Order: sequence, then C-alpha cells, then structure tokens
Amino acid sequence: MSRQDAQRTSLAAYRWSVEVPTRFNDLDFNLHLNNVAIAQLYEEGRVRFNTDMRARYAVGRPRYLVARVAIDYVGEGAYPAPVTVALAPLRLGTTSWTAGLALFQSGVCIGLAESVMVFRGETGPAPLPDPLRTALGDFGLRP
Repeated sequence: MSRQDAQRTSLAAYRWSVEVPTRFNDLDFNLHLNNVAIAQLYEEGRVRFNTDMRARYAVGRPRYLVARVAIDYVGEGAYPAPVTVALAPLRLGTTSWTAGLALFQSGVCIGLAESVMVFRGETGPAPLPDPLRTALGDFGLRP
C-alpha cells in the first residue's frame, strides 16, 4: 500500500463507494476524526460492500474472517462532513481476497486501508466459490 498510489487515491478509480456520515463522538482532542473512528468507517464500508454485493449477485451469504487490516492515514478528517468509503478487490487468492479501501472527504483522499478477507467453509478456510470470485472481479479498480 502506498500513499503515493495515484490510482488508489482517486475516487474515480473505484467502481463501488458509499457515503457514510461522521459523528461528533468520532473526534479526538485535536478535533480530527480519530483513528478508532477511521477504522469503524472502513468496517462500515466493508459491511455495506458485502451487503450490496449479495443483493446484486447470487453469492449467498459469504462468511469471511478478517485476517489482516492495515491503515495509512493520508490526511485529516473533520466533522460534520460525511466521508465516502470506496472499495475495490486488489487481489483474489485461493481462499482469500484483499479489499483495497480508501476514505474520501470533500473529494480528497484522507486514508487508505487493506483488509485480507479469508473465506470460511464448514471446517475452516475454503476456496472462494466461483460466483463470488466473478462478482469480486467486477469491482476491480479502473485503469
């Protein structure tokens, strides 16, 4: 993940995004969106992406385990402006995929994140089902 990745820091590169309101209690002592609030905004984006994907595609209700989350803080977020959470699958593995997320406020990228999501079968990690793999492929970054 790189803060200088022009593609990742451009909202136009993402095929999926959602606007999420900020809350007064998201602020830190310096009146910026705090790091815990930022993590919760990314989580909200991941959940809404999965909900939206299930509604658009016949993928059932995929069960994921979050194996890794990495966050880069690129700029300061402010209240009360909403944020836009954008998501694109960056890598599709055998049993996992990596979600690339970005956080935008007033059109400016204020953060990047990556989440490794492991698909869970009945007894543990399992191969990504083909319908899920196809659906995720439709949301890749635009060139």
